[in-house]
Amino acid sequence: MQAASPPHRDYQTLRVRFEAQTCFLQLHRPDADNTISRTLIDECQQVLTLCEEHATTVVLEGLPHVFCMGADFRAIHDRVDDGRREQGNAEQLYRLWLQLATGPYVTVAHVQGKANAGGLGFVAACDIVLAKAEVQFSLSELLFGLFPACVMPFLARRIGIQRAHYLTLMTRPIDAAQALSWGLADAVDADSEKLLRLHLRRLRCLSKPAVTQYKKYASELGGQLLAAMPRAISANEAMFSDRATLEAIHRYVETGRLPWES
Repeated sequence: MQAASPPHRDYQTLRVRFEAQTCFLQLHRPDADNTISRTLIDECQQVLTLCEEHATTVVLEGLPHVFCMGADFRAIHDRVDDGRREQGNAEQLYRLWLQLATGPYVTVAHVQGKANAGGLGFVAACDIVLAKAEVQFSLSELLFGLFPACVMPFLARRIGIQRAHYLTLMTRPIDAAQALSWGLADAVDADSEKLLRLHLRRLRCLSKPAVTQYKKYASELGGQLLAAMPRAISANEAMFSDRATLEAIHRYVETGRLPWES
């Protein structure tokens, strides 16, 4: 018997629709370059919890020009101005990526715009990554005295520790062709919508029980994501509590100058 449709909900940072057993989850903060906020994390977790019952496939999308740019520097800037202590989202964000990686559904990242920093965490956590040919992927954290502590376990699982290490150190983007050759993307095409349709046509042949059992088995095979969580969260929280780092981000938001620029 077909499961009942999920209840309709309105979200502040997402656009969500269900079509049969597929959930289309779009990150939607157009005025903030799809950066990550606590509300976005909470709303994504709510949707993925619904998907445990109502979806076999989850398609994660961004905006046409930007998939996700990572941390919300504007929000950090405003907290520094107000003298508020940085409110860490590290544990909640890591647990969200675990939901994408291990939940009882196939997660497909459909990347049509730039993915940077924490945006790469969303990408790397998904089971399948489809990218438009002109997309770029990057880790910019070290430019600001940060490093991708929570992203790294998910990224290294996909592309290996040395390539993740190289992306972290170089801080410059790689294109979709390079991402494909490294295994960060599984398929690339100028028409990524067509690519998505072809994949969904095949994925719709899979049953919910089979996908659930397989994802449980696959997550147990690679237990490194859970093992890495405490260290990743601790490192992230320490970085975003460092006064010099917060001041560098504050200046960048106000002036556009990177930390080494006078």
